Amino acid sequence: MSSEDVDLKKRKFLSQATTAIGAVGVCGAAVPLISYLTPGREAQMSAKAVEVDIADMKEGEQRTVVWRGKPIWIVRRSVAQVDSLKKLDAQLSDPNSAIEQQPGYAQNAYRSIRPDILVLVGVCTHLGCAPTYRPEPQSIDETWPGGFFCSCHGSKFDMAGRVYKGVPAPTNLEVPPYHFLNEDTIVVGKDRA
Repeated sequence: MSSEDVDLKKRKFLSQATTAIGAVGVCGAAVPLISYLTPGREAQMSAKAVEVDIADMKEGEQRTVVWRGKPIWIVRRSVAQVDSLKKLDAQLSDPNSAIEQQPGYAQNAYRSIRPDILVLVGVCTHLGCAPTYRPEPQSIDETWPGGFFCSCHGSKFDMAGRVYKGVPAPTNLEVPPYHFLNEDTIVVGKDRA
């Protein structure tokens, strides 16, 4: 076959048609992949910030809300509970919250913005069990000052979510991002802008 027999217009048309069909095929395959990777409506809704009204919470009361599929505990601590935090440092693994599991504004002795309101992710840092809120002194043993107890493997946390020494949990309970919208409303899942 000589170069005179080759029709360059047909060759150009076939190349362009093949490229166009290939591009349509790639787009056709990409659409389901992208829709599969995009979070569904339920996932998008669970990631949104949650507003919690704490106006009617009494001292010592715990409230649970769900954010990103995790339980979030909100506890109104009494003055006695807040005062007891300072006495426990020697018994705790990370009393100063050096391991970052909380936003900067909660990296203090109370692990919270306000000393009276505690906000924690209610998941044990050992194997993901759900500890229970045990504020009553001596409800676990004679030395128990009150806090959170994980009955799965015996991990103990104080009223700031700080982990005791010698328990399976390696780190303090996590503090989620949050802020106060006003005196009586907490927004969980979003730091103040």
